[in-house]
Amino acid sequence: MTSQKAALAASLALLMPTACAGGSPASRELLPDLDQVAPGAISIERKGGRERLVFLSAVENVGSGPLLVAGRRPTRAQAGMSASQLVRRADGSAVTYPIRSRLRFVVSETHRHWHLLGFESYELRAPDGRTVGRDHKTGFCLGDRYDAEADTRVPGEPIEAVWTQECGRGQPERLRIREGLSPGYGDDYVPLLEGQYVDVTRLPPGRYVLVHRVNPGRDLRESSYANNAASVLLQLSRPDGNRTTVRILATCPDRARCS
Repeated sequence: MTSQKAALAASLALLMPTACAGGSPASRELLPDLDQVAPGAISIERKGGRERLVFLSAVENVGSGPLLVAGRRPTRAQAGMSASQLVRRADGSAVTYPIRSRLRFVVSETHRHWHLLGFESYELRAPDGRTVGRDHKTGFCLGDRYDAEADTRVPGEPIEAVWTQECGRGQPERLRIREGLSPGYGDDYVPLLEGQYVDVTRLPPGRYVLVHRVNPGRDLRESSYANNAASVLLQLSRPDGNRTTVRILATCPDRARCS
């Protein structure tokens, strides 16, 4: 078995709940720590007479354990799947926690697979904190999309992406699904993908704050929630009185406020 297959097998083994006496150092939970990356690649897209603020979003796992989510449903007559988070312990066992979020098979122009709902949210705020626009995202397919520690890894250190599947792409009939994000890896969504925008049509010119937040309801267990939000301060203008333009004024990692 290759090292990559071994790593995948070890992660999948967590889907079998294991009993373990709590309280000892050996039973310490190895939790993920989801770090929201600041919004990037921001621009204005015009489509169907509407103006959209589009952007890249990314989340990195900087914790000691993977984020693992398992979904299941009893029959195909049930549209979505209930979900649980599986948490690895230091002694090699695991514990399962039901979560409120569900998984749903999403069909759109750019997606056709199972999404975890409510994983990340986007909103545009006025300087006084009022929310003036929200995203239309229908969830996320979790996976190890890029190596978040490529610039800091020791030369020769193995790079093992475990969750490289595509969340049951083209398989709406599935009764079970598994998704994850390994420590040291990130999951990103580029601009123009389904839901990666906030509608700014007829929004007055001025300064606004675009806020991205992972795990907004703290549904998923993490070692820290301090880095779950990041934001940018931006200026919307209409120099010709018609078409909106955007300029980034400041970037604020790990903060929902930006000035």
